[in-house]
Amino acid sequence: MKNFDATDRKILLCLQQDARQTMAELAEQVSLSQSPCWRRVHQLEESGVIEGYHAHLNRQRLGFGTTGFIHIQMENHTPERILAFEREVAALPQVVCCVNLSGHYDYMLEVIAADLEAFSHLVHYQIRCLPGVKEISTSFVMKEVKRTGIIPLK
Repeated sequence: MKNFDATDRKILLCLQQDARQTMAELAEQVSLSQSPCWRRVHQLEESGVIEGYHAHLNRQRLGFGTTGFIHIQMENHTPERILAFEREVAALPQVVCCVNLSGHYDYMLEVIAADLEAFSHLVHYQIRCLPGVKEISTSFVMKEVKRTGIIPLK
């Protein structure tokens, strides 16, 4: 974390914990007046450190009772095939996260669905049909122990 002082780090931690607070509340927490605090937040936004502000939604209460992880091995790694796969994965709203991995599998998808039947349908009729998919391994979340979007800044 170059070029960030203790105040910048404190601002970032406070915003991660509650991005809805007013500038006056944030300024008080980080021991600044409102104008310098606003300037620092604006600078962090402009530099791309702060990418946006989001509401954390409860998946269960929205009807997504099943969460699974799908590991995917690709049959080949041509740039065209990879771009086509990534483009189609990005278009699937049930895929809440997709990462490219090292090791045996090339990608891991975090997928949400209403239930096991909906998850199974998604895997069989959409994920397996994606360009270049060779092998799939699926794991289901039994219990969520920790989920946070907070990045440690100490």
